[in-house]
Amino acid sequence: LRAGGVSRLQDHLWAITAHPERANAFAQSLGCELRPDALMTFEPTIGGRYSVWSACGLPIAIAHGADVFEQLLVGAAAMDAHFCAAPLARNVPVLLALLTIWYTNFWGVRARAVMPYARQLRTLPAYLQQLEMESAGKRVDRSGQLIDYDTTPIVWGDEGTTAQHSVFQFLHQGTHWLPVDFIVNRAFAQSREPRQRLLYLSALAQADALAFGDTVLPTPSQQPRPTWAQAPGNRPSTLIELPQIDASALGALLALYEHRTFVTTVLWDINAFDQWGVEIGKKLLALRLQQQESIP
Repeated sequence: LRAGGVSRLQDHLWAITAHPERANAFAQSLGCELRPDALMTFEPTIGGRYSVWSACGLPIAIAHGADVFEQLLVGAAAMDAHFCAAPLARNVPVLLALLTIWYTNFWGVRARAVMPYARQLRTLPAYLQQLEMESAGKRVDRSGQLIDYDTTPIVWGDEGTTAQHSVFQFLHQGTHWLPVDFIVNRAFAQSREPRQRLLYLSALAQADALAFGDTVLPTPSQQPRPTWAQAPGNRPSTLIELPQIDASALGALLALYEHRTFVTTVLWDINAFDQWGVEIGKKLLALRLQQQESIP
């Protein structure tokens, strides 16, 4: 871009920022001016984990098209409406949040696994790690007082078929138990593609195995299975079915987890939107850089 001159650089330079003055200073450091119509802003109070719906979604629109991004927003808006209007007994984000409270504070469970059975959702567990653990990883309440109860569990997971050959041994027969979110594509159930039907059925089979253990398996001659082959069952999971994997369904899914996270923080009386633990590391880094620069 520099070889083409300043005018060409300005044609290609866009900024998405909560601090316009910094964006303009950066553009000037490149030897150009940032065009007013190329400067998109969002509120400083919008954390990165909640910013996909803001101007920060521009890369999504560029990569997939404006129509796809609009469908992402439509799906999220539908989940927003459900969260605001549905009775508590049928309010999905509220029910999932109550499950989190139940497992964390009444059973002492400190982790939850998220297993998407769709290649397109393979990075979802990492996305949810930031959403939930940054939002609810707090040790003081909203008034700044230390709390005496646990907050967010560890969130982890992997693409379902990969995890089946790594961590499901632990889930079925380990000495610790923890809840699992299975996320599946309902359209795969009736797919003409055998591999897609197999993927859908694999998730159902794993959920059944967690719930019922080895008792659902036939035993030759009615003899008990050896202890090393037994799985106790009675281990919880939640099956979340998307009608299909598209932008609208993804928008609804992300909004579902956002609202779930928000409800847990309300019940725990903690602030979902600060992140002072993150800031501590940044400040320490700045201090160490200053110390290093002072070394002759």
